[in-house]
Amino acid sequence: MGASRRRGRAIAIAAVIAAVGLTAGLTTGCDAVNKALDCVQAADSIADSVTALQQAVENAANDPSQADTALDAIDKNLTKIGDKTDDADVNKAVDDLNKAVENVRTAIRNGDRTPDVSPVTDAAGELTKVCTP
Repeated sequence: MGASRRRGRAIAIAAVIAAVGLTAGLTTGCDAVNKALDCVQAADSIADSVTALQQAVENAANDPSQADTALDAIDKNLTKIGDKTDDADVNKAVDDLNKAVENVRTAIRNGDRTPDVSPVTDAAGELTKVCTP
């Protein structure tokens, strides 16, 4: 019976080790999924902000501050994405979108009431593409 007990313990220990390994693998996988979901949610918020920016530029004569509000919302969401990812493609898309947003801000500061927002739209589309799992 001694050999039978040892074999039972060995099987139990192997089962525990397998369960711990599986749990660790699933947790790591879940972290990646959570990061991807965070990225998608932030990209979706950015898409909404880009739409708001487009509308603000169209209505710039009525309320020029709307464009700043939309640009601020994009900046806030870009910071969220940048803080939560170490993916090179996502970081490049964030950098490109940051540059496009800054170009629109500069154009507005320089008196352009209807700046070209197509680079912002293009960069936001690229970010959405790289965030999609």
